[in-house]
Amino acid sequence: MKLNNSSILSKERVAFVTGAGQGIGKAIAKRLYSDGFRVAVADISESTAIETVAELDGKDSDAIAVHIDVADRDSVFAAMDKAVSAFGDLHVVVNNAGVSQRKPLVKITPEEFQRMAAINFGGVLWGIQAATSAFEQLGHGGKILNASSQAGHVGNIGAAVYSGTKFAVRGLTQAAARELAPRGITVNAWSPGVVNTDMFKAATQNNSDEIQQLLQSISLAKVSEPEEVAAVVSFLAGDDSNYITGQSILVDGGMTFE
Repeated sequence: MKLNNSSILSKERVAFVTGAGQGIGKAIAKRLYSDGFRVAVADISESTAIETVAELDGKDSDAIAVHIDVADRDSVFAAMDKAVSAFGDLHVVVNNAGVSQRKPLVKITPEEFQRMAAINFGGVLWGIQAATSAFEQLGHGGKILNASSQAGHVGNIGAAVYSGTKFAVRGLTQAAARELAPRGITVNAWSPGVVNTDMFKAATQNNSDEIQQLLQSISLAKVSEPEEVAAVVSFLAGDDSNYITGQSILVDGGMTFE
């Protein structure tokens, strides 16, 4: 099946974004909305999702808040079904939701491993499955975008499981891109570095020495803003990236070179 470009070029394009109640996900939802998408703002916190929708300042029909638990396959399918029912279509699915942890490798518990794997990797897997099912039911191809990380290109000290899940997302993205290409579906990932979000602030606890050490590892010598990451996702969601699939684009200010 060929990608239905006429659908993607229309003003009725629809995007589904997980973890869109805060941080990078919120910036992505706002950017795609400004790009002309109707947006399903999906988050485990329905209240933050509703806040994001309110900040879009659009018509009620242009954005909706959807509850989702990405670690739960049934929840992912139900949330995407709700978005398709509300908008009548779907073109781009952004599997952004994730959790981070900084802890020595030898101290990671089974519960911590299972939680991070279920959210960071499982959430992307279920998102790909649900998106593929939705695109097939709608009769056209689409785009699937997954959140990896700079830590998914270079293993980071104190982030063993997080790095592992983000490496896994890159592998899943490549495998899905090959498998879904005949159906007119492209699958790509983006890999942010250090981003000025609440997650980053909590991880560093505003430790100035630690932040300075991080800045020394970044060629551009600054922490990125969520909007800078969202700009790359915007490119991957748009028509200029139609001939790109299976890739993971680093958005890390020059921390990693490949």
